[in-house]
Amino acid sequence: MEYLLKALAMVIQVVFGAVATLFLFRLLAEANRADFQNPLSQFVYRYTNPVLAPMRRVLPNWRRFNFAALLVLWFTLMLERVLIYALFGLDPSWSGVLVLSIADVIDFVLLFYIVVIFGWSLLSMFSADPYHPLIRLAGTIVQPVLRPLRGKLVVGNIDFSPTVVVIVLLLARMLLVAPLLDFGNELARMG
Repeated sequence: MEYLLKALAMVIQVVFGAVATLFLFRLLAEANRADFQNPLSQFVYRYTNPVLAPMRRVLPNWRRFNFAALLVLWFTLMLERVLIYALFGLDPSWSGVLVLSIADVIDFVLLFYIVVIFGWSLLSMFSADPYHPLIRLAGTIVQPVLRPLRGKLVVGNIDFSPTVVVIVLLLARMLLVAPLLDFGNELARMG
């Protein structure tokens, strides 16, 4: 029975992770002014807009920051955590779930950036088509994070700024998210 529960938990994580990724793409694409003519941008817009359009009437954007997408991302990760707790028969405190879901959002964004920066860097090494929709969207999303170090860490013809940014993001996961998760787990056990 334990194996079945773990398999169901994995399915829940995959499904909710896909939904969270879609809304995170929407949040970051809007914040970084991604090209709307990009087919991937249109895909993200098409599948997130039915949820976000009614919410944006109540929770409008501030400059280019889509608060509705952030709220859906947070709610998705919180619901994932609640479902996994329920699947294993646990009854955590709500304060713990709230702290854990905030930590999950931060961790999800950091891990997302690590994966996208790594993939974008890898594709740029193999002289892939710079006009490919995936490379253009990934480049638009990672450029603001890489811009402060761009051109400052070049050795030969290799720019090490993506490597340094990934290391900083990994350190943020260890030093910021891990303690927050530990604190949230302690609060959750009190329930």
